Amino acid sequence: MLMDDMGWGDLGVFGQPSKETPNLDTMAAQGMLLPNFYTANPLCSPSRAALLTGRLPIRNGFYTTNGHARNAYTPQEIVGGISHDEILLPQMLKKKGYISKIVGKWHLGHRKQYLPLEHGFDEWFGAPNCHFGPYNSSWRPNIPVYNNSEMIGRYYEEFEINRKTGESNLTQIYLKEGLDFISRQAEAQRPFFLYWAADATHSPVYASKRFLGKSQRGRYHSVIQLDDSVGQILLKLQSLGIQENTFVFFTSDNGAALMSGPEESGSNGPFLCGKETTFEGGMREPAIAWWPGHIPQGTVSFQLANVMDLFSTSLALAGVSPPDDRALDGLDLTPVLLAHAPQNTSPADRPIFYYRGNELMAVRIGPYKAHYWTWSNSWEEFKKGINFCPGQEVLGVTTHNQTEHTLEPIIFHLGRDPGEKYPISVLTREYQDVLSRISPVVEKHKQSLVPGIPQLNMCDLAVMNWAPAGCEKLGKCLKGPKSEPWKCDWPH
Repeated sequence: MLMDDMGWGDLGVFGQPSKETPNLDTMAAQGMLLPNFYTANPLCSPSRAALLTGRLPIRNGFYTTNGHARNAYTPQEIVGGISHDEILLPQMLKKKGYISKIVGKWHLGHRKQYLPLEHGFDEWFGAPNCHFGPYNSSWRPNIPVYNNSEMIGRYYEEFEINRKTGESNLTQIYLKEGLDFISRQAEAQRPFFLYWAADATHSPVYASKRFLGKSQRGRYHSVIQLDDSVGQILLKLQSLGIQENTFVFFTSDNGAALMSGPEESGSNGPFLCGKETTFEGGMREPAIAWWPGHIPQGTVSFQLANVMDLFSTSLALAGVSPPDDRALDGLDLTPVLLAHAPQNTSPADRPIFYYRGNELMAVRIGPYKAHYWTWSNSWEEFKKGINFCPGQEVLGVTTHNQTEHTLEPIIFHLGRDPGEKYPISVLTREYQDVLSRISPVVEKHKQSLVPGIPQLNMCDLAVMNWAPAGCEKLGKCLKGPKSEPWKCDWPH
């Protein structure tokens, strides 16, 4: 279950004072909480590509070279998408007969060759892009909603999102699709993989009518409905009697989008900044693992882990050998998760790499994090009112110019200083000892890295969702402009 822009601090179990996530808090009490869990990128598309390939975006091509350290994603004018050279998790699980479905947001390319059913998924209900809009169809089409390989309508048309009230039944529809898929596979006694990627916590946030106005957090009522949905999914597994044969993992694609706050953004708890940045608030995610009878109840693991580990862990649980013809960045977490696993096999000392576009910005080993580059966003964007770190400016750290620290990295101890406010003095023995540990790790990573071909460089209005498959049946095909590709501009 992958949420969209939900922050580490949005869960009651992590201290959110409104306590509006009782089902997620119960899930944690019945399973394992992972407070040191990370995404692979502080933005939606690259993090999702990393989850499904087990590889950093710099390897799987979900980055841009149009500018240094720029976040890039898949708006509907993007030409590229996930490469057919990449092997996605559902393709691997097919080797053991798994049926796979994605419900919700895909975001790895919207042209036909990039859609989920072309990359191993058997079913899909959802959309290829964010639910931005509504748009005037003469210059930009509304985003299509697909049932498998054909569109069945568009956001703001057949699938309404009321921008004024925040009302939409999309999450309810996504829940029904997920529950129906689970029931069908259980009845047929088929192994299944459900990738439930609801996006209601991404601005513009939305919720069904019965959840509107129920949150102490203003329009961020969508988190209550998503929590309710999680509870219903877990209840369905239990009612079918398959909970002890089903591994469930809950997390988010990146940190809360503080630039949408306070009305439409979540919380990153004690961490610095949010989405789009490589500070902790942008990349540390809420994470819960649940598997009754296998994962000990009410446990907390401080193991450093990331979203790419879900690729390797899922393969291990399914009994599928990982591909041996490529570098994988995810590790098998079963020794950490399972009560019967030998404790000495824990990948305790693994590094966490913080990438922004084509640049390695920071590295964490143990409790220490070293920043080699810092950047929140440009002065130009900041002066337009776009603020990735509202109320959290840290002198020399949340820089508005891309600032290099390669010769003398800024180092924090995240145990003592989770908010990255107090750099360790370069004059201390501690600083020198940490640098001597981290430097070889960075050097080895950079020497062995073979970047993939960047997929997020080119844009073209002609490739937007003018006439998706199935539009003819609905009379919803639109005429697009002629092709005039350009290099995408990524300001952040």
